[in-house]
Amino acid sequence: MAKSAAINKLTPDLISILGKEIKFEAGTVTVRATKKQGYVAPYRLVRTMRASFCCLGPLLAKKKKAKVSLPGGCVIGVRPVDLHIKGLGELGAQITIEKGYCIGEGKNLKGKHIYLGGAFGSSVLATANVMMAATLAEGETVIEYAACEPEVESLALFLKSMGADITGEGTPMLKVRGVKKLNGCVFENIADRIEAGTYVAVALATNSALEIRGANPYHLTSVLETAKKIGAEIHINDTDSMLIEPKSMLKPVNIVTLPYPGFPTDLQAQFMVCLCFAKGISLITEKIYPDRFMHVSELNRMGARIQRSGPYAIIEGGGVLYGAEVMASDLRASAALVIAGLAAEEKTQVFRVYHIDRGYERIEEKLRPLGAKIKREKQ
Repeated sequence: MAKSAAINKLTPDLISILGKEIKFEAGTVTVRATKKQGYVAPYRLVRTMRASFCCLGPLLAKKKKAKVSLPGGCVIGVRPVDLHIKGLGELGAQITIEKGYCIGEGKNLKGKHIYLGGAFGSSVLATANVMMAATLAEGETVIEYAACEPEVESLALFLKSMGADITGEGTPMLKVRGVKKLNGCVFENIADRIEAGTYVAVALATNSALEIRGANPYHLTSVLETAKKIGAEIHINDTDSMLIEPKSMLKPVNIVTLPYPGFPTDLQAQFMVCLCFAKGISLITEKIYPDRFMHVSELNRMGARIQRSGPYAIIEGGGVLYGAEVMASDLRASAALVIAGLAAEEKTQVFRVYHIDRGYERIEEKLRPLGAKIKREKQ
């Protein structure tokens, strides 16, 4: 079992079609094996959430074959899967791409020293895919330039709870010694730091004191430091509680998105909204997904003054945002537009809001008790 904040509506269907029984209730996911032996992850299930591609590594390790659709997910620029294929290929998997699917065989996976760095640094999902495959590969696998995100560390701890032999979790070098099999376990997952960081942005943009409970503030060090520079007092009360107290006048800052522990690309859009209210010129440099600026034009519809040039966004802050009809292009842009609507004058309507449900569970129900006037309507 794994404690979870949110689950994509299609995830149970994907896990079921691959031969598992899944139940999700009260924040707990229970997965049980069945006699079913699926190995095909179809496009209709993989297209909506990129993380679904992470079934490729486990399928190759466990079932020795896989047919997984190339992933979809948010429209935030080019997101190749070359590091996934490279890493799994180094382990001995034979992978070809045919008609939009990765078709692989993994009959003799063997450990190897693998360098997994890419053009924009480490890859969270590629690290996860290769690490999971390596748990059942013969011998030792060393993953160099592994992603250090807390989610990767948590996955490693989960696999270790199942019997995997992994060291170096949370560092750029993972060592995985293959074992014969993995067992079931009970595991408590970490809180979603991006959801917590989104509520930090809510506090800043609406100039509201907000206590955030249930998330580890030490997973958000770069985010909280940025919030301090913008103009918030941060009080860390424990390893799962933080109080955000914005000052009346927000300050402009420069933000550069980087792999963990740098400022996360998944909070770039939300903090852009905050900088619309900071008097002065701010600069955001997107070094992970240089085209991740679909929200700029929608924020400008609300009165923001943002110019985009390549991987840079220049925000002239200090003005007022006004409610408008806007269109969500992806998960984090959806959250940013909701924040903008909370901070804007008059009414904002965010269309295609279904994106937001992939990363936030009942976000409107969490915001309403804070005083937000927000509701969901059928389009």
